[in-house]
Amino acid sequence: MATIIGYKLRRAQLYVFQDFLETFSRLKLRPAEFSVLTIIANTPGLKQSEIAEMLGIKRANFVALMDGIEKRGLAERRKADTDRRSHSLHLTPQGTKFVRKMAAVWAEHENRMIARLGGPEERDRLIELLDRLLGTPEN
Repeated sequence: MATIIGYKLRRAQLYVFQDFLETFSRLKLRPAEFSVLTIIANTPGLKQSEIAEMLGIKRANFVALMDGIEKRGLAERRKADTDRRSHSLHLTPQGTKFVRKMAAVWAEHENRMIARLGGPEERDRLIELLDRLLGTPEN
């Protein structure tokens, strides 16, 4: 098992995921919520369906996810200007503050993972190898 790529990748993913869950528990934030809030912060006004597709979340599940985010006062749905049947997503002022806090907590998590790898050069090397494995062109 020590040389099986899939096994090692899965174990690493579980380690990173567990650290993420522990780190973000103080914000009561799950990975899917983190992803949605990050996308809304970076690209406000996207439709629900666009974000759901980007994240590979089924429409019904995404609606429930957004309901929770909206109840917390972090984001809101607005009728889209071009299509009144769809909703665009935007952070609320409270959501903007929360995302800043979330980014600081994420940086703690990310820095811990980078340190565990041995520094930024090793992180870059790992990302390069993963991109190669995925067939992803370099950015």
